[in-house]
Amino acid sequence: MASEDAQRGGRHLHRRISGLGFNLIACVMIAVVVGPIAWVVSASFQTETELLTKPQHFIPERPTLDNYEYIFTGKIPTAYETRSTLRPRVSKDARLIAPAVVNSAIVAIAVMAVNLTLGLLAAYSFARLRFRFKTLTFNFILGSRLLPAIAVAIPFYIIVQSLGLLDTYWSMIAVYSALTLPFTIWFLSAYIANTPPEVEEAALLDGCGRLGALVRIVVPLAMPGLAAAAAFSFMASYNEFMFARFLTQSIQSQTVPVIIASIAGNPDASYTLMSVCVTLGLIPPVLLAVFLHRRLTAGLASSVTSR
Repeated sequence: MASEDAQRGGRHLHRRISGLGFNLIACVMIAVVVGPIAWVVSASFQTETELLTKPQHFIPERPTLDNYEYIFTGKIPTAYETRSTLRPRVSKDARLIAPAVVNSAIVAIAVMAVNLTLGLLAAYSFARLRFRFKTLTFNFILGSRLLPAIAVAIPFYIIVQSLGLLDTYWSMIAVYSALTLPFTIWFLSAYIANTPPEVEEAALLDGCGRLGALVRIVVPLAMPGLAAAAAFSFMASYNEFMFARFLTQSIQSQTVPVIIASIAGNPDASYTLMSVCVTLGLIPPVLLAVFLHRRLTAGLASSVTSR
Protein backbone atom coordinates (compact mmCIF):
# COMPACT_ATOMS: atom_id res chain seq x y z
CA MET A 1 0.00 0.00 0.00
CA ALA A 2 2.77 2.38 0.92
CA SER A 3 4.64 1.56 -2.29
CA GLU A 4 1.51 2.34 -4.37
CA ASP A 5 1.13 5.69 -2.60
CA ALA A 6 4.79 6.43 -3.23
CA GLN A 7 4.44 5.59 -6.93
CA ARG A 8 1.30 7.70 -7.18
CA GLY A 9 3.07 10.58 -5.46
CA GLY A 10 6.06 10.20 -7.77
CA ARG A 11 3.85 10.32 -10.87
CA HIS A 12 2.06 13.39 -9.52
CA LEU A 13 5.39 15.11 -8.83
CA HIS A 14 6.63 14.18 -12.31
CA ARG A 15 3.51 15.71 -13.91
CA ARG A 16 3.93 18.89 -11.87
CA ILE A 17 7.59 19.20 -12.86
CA SER A 18 6.74 18.53 -16.52
CA GLY A 19 3.94 21.11 -16.43
CA LEU A 20 6.24 23.65 -14.81
CA GLY A 21 8.89 23.00 -17.46
CA PHE A 22 6.42 23.46 -20.33
CA ASN A 23 5.09 26.66 -18.75
CA LEU A 24 8.63 27.97 -18.38
CA ILE A 25 9.42 27.21 -22.02
CA ALA A 26 6.18 28.89 -23.10
CA CYS A 27 7.02 32.01 -21.06
CA VAL A 28 10.49 32.20 -22.62
CA MET A 29 9.04 31.86 -26.14
CA ILE A 30 6.43 34.54 -25.44
CA ALA A 31 9.12 36.86 -24.09
CA VAL A 32 11.31 36.30 -27.16
CA VAL A 33 8.42 36.97 -29.57
CA VAL A 34 6.51 39.70 -27.75
CA GLY A 35 9.45 41.38 -25.99
CA PRO A 36 10.91 43.30 -28.97
CA ILE A 37 7.45 44.41 -30.09
CA ALA A 38 6.57 45.63 -26.61
CA TRP A 39 9.88 47.49 -26.39
CA VAL A 40 9.26 49.26 -29.72
CA VAL A 41 5.76 50.30 -28.63
CA SER A 42 7.13 51.56 -25.30
CA ALA A 43 9.92 53.49 -27.06
CA SER A 44 7.40 55.26 -29.27
CA PHE A 45 5.97 56.98 -26.18
CA GLN A 46 9.35 58.20 -24.91
CA THR A 47 11.56 61.13 -25.79
CA GLU A 48 14.93 60.54 -27.39
CA THR A 49 16.69 61.66 -24.20
CA GLU A 50 14.74 59.27 -22.00
CA LEU A 51 15.22 56.40 -24.43
CA LEU A 52 19.01 56.83 -24.40
CA THR A 53 19.23 57.26 -20.64
CA LYS A 54 21.35 54.68 -18.78
CA PRO A 55 20.24 52.43 -17.24
CA GLN A 56 17.37 51.93 -19.66
CA HIS A 57 13.85 51.28 -18.42
CA PHE A 58 10.98 49.53 -20.13
CA ILE A 59 8.03 51.62 -18.87
CA PRO A 60 8.22 55.33 -19.84
CA GLU A 61 8.64 57.59 -16.84
CA ARG A 62 7.00 60.52 -18.62
CA PRO A 63 5.02 59.09 -21.56
CA THR A 64 4.40 61.53 -24.38
CA LEU A 65 2.39 61.65 -27.60
CA ASP A 66 4.67 64.26 -29.18
CA ASN A 67 6.22 61.71 -31.53
CA TYR A 68 2.81 60.69 -32.88
CA GLU A 69 1.77 64.34 -33.12
CA TYR A 70 4.82 65.04 -35.27
CA ILE A 71 3.97 62.13 -37.58
CA PHE A 72 0.41 63.36 -38.21
CA THR A 73 0.74 67.15 -37.88
CA GLY A 74 4.40 67.98 -38.42
CA LYS A 75 4.75 69.73 -35.06
CA ILE A 76 8.31 69.16 -33.85
CA PRO A 77 8.41 67.58 -30.37
CA THR A 78 9.47 69.87 -27.54
CA ALA A 79 12.46 67.66 -26.71
CA TYR A 80 13.98 68.36 -30.12
CA GLU A 81 13.30 72.10 -29.91
CA THR A 82 15.06 72.46 -26.55
CA ARG A 83 18.16 70.54 -27.61
CA SER A 84 19.46 71.92 -30.88
CA THR A 85 22.04 69.13 -31.20
CA LEU A 86 19.22 66.62 -31.59
CA ARG A 87 17.25 68.72 -34.04
CA PRO A 88 18.68 66.99 -37.18
CA ARG A 89 17.42 63.66 -35.82
CA VAL A 90 13.87 64.65 -36.76
CA SER A 91 13.55 62.71 -39.98
CA LYS A 92 11.07 64.10 -42.50
CA ASP A 93 10.68 60.62 -44.00
CA ALA A 94 8.93 59.56 -40.79
CA ARG A 95 5.93 61.70 -41.73
CA LEU A 96 5.39 59.47 -44.76
CA ILE A 97 4.59 56.42 -42.65
CA ALA A 98 0.85 57.17 -42.36
CA PRO A 99 0.16 57.17 -46.14
CA ALA A 100 2.56 54.23 -46.49
CA VAL A 101 0.47 52.20 -44.04
CA VAL A 102 -2.62 52.99 -46.11
CA ASN A 103 -0.83 51.97 -49.31
CA SER A 104 0.38 48.71 -47.78
CA ALA A 105 -3.08 47.90 -46.43
CA ILE A 106 -4.77 48.57 -49.78
CA VAL A 107 -2.30 46.43 -51.71
CA ALA A 108 -2.32 43.59 -49.15
CA ILE A 109 -6.14 43.50 -48.94
CA ALA A 110 -6.40 43.44 -52.74
CA VAL A 111 -3.88 40.60 -52.99
CA MET A 112 -5.72 38.72 -50.26
CA ALA A 113 -9.01 39.12 -52.18
CA VAL A 114 -7.39 37.83 -55.37
CA ASN A 115 -6.00 34.81 -53.53
CA LEU A 116 -9.31 33.99 -51.87
CA THR A 117 -11.29 34.21 -55.14
CA LEU A 118 -9.01 32.95 -57.90
CA GLY A 119 -7.08 30.69 -55.54
CA LEU A 120 -10.26 29.10 -54.19
CA LEU A 121 -11.73 28.52 -57.65
CA ALA A 122 -8.50 27.00 -58.96
CA ALA A 123 -7.99 24.88 -55.85
CA TYR A 124 -11.54 23.53 -56.03
CA SER A 125 -11.03 22.63 -59.68
CA PHE A 126 -7.83 20.71 -58.93
CA ALA A 127 -9.34 18.99 -55.87
CA ARG A 128 -12.74 17.96 -57.23
CA LEU A 129 -12.80 18.10 -61.05
CA ARG A 130 -11.19 15.98 -63.73
CA PHE A 131 -9.83 17.61 -66.86
CA ARG A 132 -7.04 17.13 -69.37
CA PHE A 133 -3.49 18.08 -68.36
CA LYS A 134 -4.61 18.50 -64.76
CA THR A 135 -1.42 17.09 -63.26
CA LEU A 136 0.79 18.94 -65.73
CA THR A 137 -0.93 22.26 -65.01
CA PHE A 138 -0.77 21.73 -61.26
CA ASN A 139 2.94 20.88 -61.39
CA PHE A 140 3.61 23.92 -63.56
CA ILE A 141 1.92 26.18 -61.01
CA LEU A 142 3.92 24.66 -58.18
CA GLY A 143 7.12 24.86 -60.21
CA SER A 144 6.64 28.56 -60.81
CA ARG A 145 6.72 29.11 -57.05
CA LEU A 146 10.09 27.40 -56.77
CA LEU A 147 11.77 30.18 -58.73
CA PRO A 148 13.55 32.73 -56.51
CA ALA A 149 11.92 36.15 -56.62
CA ILE A 150 15.12 37.83 -57.79
CA ALA A 151 15.11 35.63 -60.91
CA VAL A 152 11.88 37.21 -62.17
CA ALA A 153 12.53 40.74 -60.91
CA ILE A 154 13.82 42.14 -64.21
CA PRO A 155 11.11 40.49 -66.39
CA PHE A 156 8.41 41.77 -64.03
CA TYR A 157 9.90 45.27 -64.12
CA ILE A 158 10.03 45.30 -67.94
CA ILE A 159 6.42 44.12 -68.18
CA VAL A 160 5.19 46.66 -65.65
CA GLN A 161 7.13 49.47 -67.31
CA SER A 162 5.83 48.57 -70.79
CA LEU A 163 2.27 48.65 -69.46
CA GLY A 164 2.81 52.06 -67.87
CA LEU A 165 1.99 50.77 -64.39
CA LEU A 166 5.09 51.90 -62.51
CA ASP A 167 4.36 53.67 -59.23
CA THR A 168 0.79 52.31 -59.06
CA TYR A 169 -1.11 49.91 -56.84
CA TRP A 170 -1.91 47.71 -59.83
CA SER A 171 1.71 46.79 -60.47
CA MET A 172 2.26 45.53 -56.93
CA ILE A 173 -1.11 43.78 -56.77
CA ALA A 174 -0.37 41.91 -60.00
CA VAL A 175 3.18 40.94 -58.99
CA TYR A 176 2.27 39.92 -55.44
CA SER A 177 -0.71 37.89 -56.70
CA ALA A 178 1.56 36.05 -59.12
CA LEU A 179 3.96 35.27 -56.28
CA THR A 180 1.37 34.15 -53.72
CA LEU A 181 -1.26 32.36 -55.82
CA PRO A 182 0.78 29.15 -56.40
CA PHE A 183 1.08 28.49 -52.67
CA THR A 184 -2.58 29.37 -52.06
CA ILE A 185 -3.75 27.01 -54.82
CA TRP A 186 -1.56 24.17 -53.54
CA PHE A 187 -2.59 24.69 -49.90
CA LEU A 188 -6.33 25.06 -50.54
CA SER A 189 -6.47 22.18 -53.01
CA ALA A 190 -4.94 19.88 -50.40
CA TYR A 191 -7.31 21.24 -47.75
CA ILE A 192 -10.42 20.83 -49.92
CA ALA A 193 -9.33 17.33 -50.98
CA ASN A 194 -9.24 16.31 -47.31
CA THR A 195 -12.76 17.60 -46.56
CA PRO A 196 -15.59 15.03 -46.70
CA PRO A 197 -17.30 15.16 -50.14
CA GLU A 198 -20.54 13.46 -49.02
CA VAL A 199 -22.43 16.65 -48.12
CA GLU A 200 -21.26 18.31 -51.31
CA GLU A 201 -22.39 15.34 -53.40
CA ALA A 202 -25.78 15.38 -51.68
CA ALA A 203 -26.17 19.05 -52.57
CA LEU A 204 -25.29 18.29 -56.21
CA LEU A 205 -27.91 15.51 -56.27
CA ASP A 206 -30.49 17.96 -54.93
CA GLY A 207 -29.93 20.22 -57.91
CA CYS A 208 -27.29 22.57 -56.54
CA GLY A 209 -24.70 23.60 -59.12
CA ARG A 210 -20.96 23.41 -58.70
CA LEU A 211 -20.68 27.08 -57.81
CA GLY A 212 -23.55 26.82 -55.34
CA ALA A 213 -22.00 23.76 -53.70
CA LEU A 214 -18.68 25.58 -53.51
CA VAL A 215 -20.16 28.63 -51.82
CA ARG A 216 -22.66 26.88 -49.52
CA ILE A 217 -20.83 23.67 -48.63
CA VAL A 218 -17.11 23.86 -49.35
CA VAL A 219 -16.44 27.39 -48.13
CA PRO A 220 -17.85 26.83 -44.59
CA LEU A 221 -15.95 23.55 -44.29
CA ALA A 222 -12.74 25.11 -45.59
CA MET A 223 -13.00 28.29 -43.51
CA PRO A 224 -9.91 27.52 -41.37
CA GLY A 225 -7.87 26.91 -44.53
CA LEU A 226 -9.21 30.08 -46.12
CA ALA A 227 -8.26 32.04 -43.01
CA ALA A 228 -4.73 30.65 -43.16
CA ALA A 229 -4.45 31.41 -46.89
CA ALA A 230 -5.75 34.94 -46.28
CA ALA A 231 -3.17 35.52 -43.54
CA PHE A 232 -0.36 34.20 -45.73
CA SER A 233 -1.23 36.31 -48.78
CA PHE A 234 -1.80 39.44 -46.70
CA MET A 235 1.45 39.21 -44.73
CA ALA A 236 3.53 38.15 -47.77
CA SER A 237 2.44 41.25 -49.69
CA TYR A 238 2.37 43.60 -46.68
CA ASN A 239 5.99 42.79 -45.73
CA GLU A 240 7.45 42.50 -49.25
CA PHE A 241 10.31 44.92 -49.87
CA MET A 242 12.25 44.12 -53.05
CA PHE A 243 9.50 44.60 -55.63
CA ALA A 244 8.00 47.50 -53.71
CA ARG A 245 11.39 49.21 -53.76
CA PHE A 246 11.85 49.32 -57.53
CA LEU A 247 8.21 49.34 -58.67
CA THR A 248 7.32 52.44 -56.63
CA GLN A 249 8.82 55.91 -56.92
CA SER A 250 6.68 58.20 -54.75
CA ILE A 251 4.54 58.13 -51.64
CA GLN A 252 1.51 57.67 -53.88
CA SER A 253 2.27 53.94 -53.83
CA GLN A 254 5.29 53.35 -51.57
CA THR A 255 4.65 50.85 -48.79
CA VAL A 256 5.68 50.50 -45.15
CA PRO A 257 8.88 48.43 -45.71
CA VAL A 258 10.18 50.99 -48.21
CA ILE A 259 9.58 53.95 -45.89
CA ILE A 260 11.00 52.20 -42.82
CA ALA A 261 14.09 51.15 -44.80
CA SER A 262 14.52 54.75 -45.92
CA ILE A 263 14.33 55.99 -42.32
CA ALA A 264 16.61 53.25 -40.99
CA GLY A 265 19.20 54.11 -43.65
CA ASN A 266 19.48 57.64 -42.27
CA PRO A 267 22.18 57.66 -39.55
CA ASP A 268 20.62 60.79 -38.02
CA ALA A 269 17.12 59.32 -37.74
CA SER A 270 15.47 59.37 -34.35
CA TYR A 271 15.04 56.02 -32.61
CA THR A 272 11.75 57.16 -31.11
CA LEU A 273 10.36 58.21 -34.49
CA MET A 274 11.48 54.89 -35.97
CA SER A 275 9.62 53.17 -33.12
CA VAL A 276 6.50 55.16 -33.95
CA CYS A 277 6.74 54.10 -37.59
CA VAL A 278 7.12 50.43 -36.66
CA THR A 279 4.22 50.68 -34.19
CA LEU A 280 1.91 52.24 -36.78
CA GLY A 281 2.98 49.62 -39.30
CA LEU A 282 1.90 46.86 -36.91
CA ILE A 283 -1.72 48.06 -36.75
CA PRO A 284 -3.09 46.44 -39.98
CA PRO A 285 -1.56 42.98 -39.27
CA VAL A 286 -2.86 43.06 -35.70
CA LEU A 287 -6.36 43.98 -36.88
CA LEU A 288 -6.23 41.18 -39.46
CA ALA A 289 -5.11 38.70 -36.79
CA VAL A 290 -8.07 39.63 -34.59
CA PHE A 291 -10.49 39.35 -37.52
CA LEU A 292 -9.14 36.03 -38.80
CA HIS A 293 -8.98 34.55 -35.30
CA ARG A 294 -12.74 34.89 -35.01
CA ARG A 295 -13.29 33.44 -38.49
CA LEU A 296 -10.87 30.61 -37.79
CA THR A 297 -12.64 29.69 -34.55
CA ALA A 298 -16.07 29.86 -36.22
CA GLY A 299 -14.85 27.74 -39.13
CA LEU A 300 -13.44 25.06 -36.85
CA ALA A 301 -16.66 24.95 -34.84
CA SER A 302 -18.83 24.68 -37.95
CA SER A 303 -16.67 21.94 -39.47
CA VAL A 304 -16.81 19.89 -36.26
CA THR A 305 -20.58 20.34 -36.09
CA SER A 306 -21.06 19.31 -39.71
CA ARG A 307 -19.11 16.11 -39.09
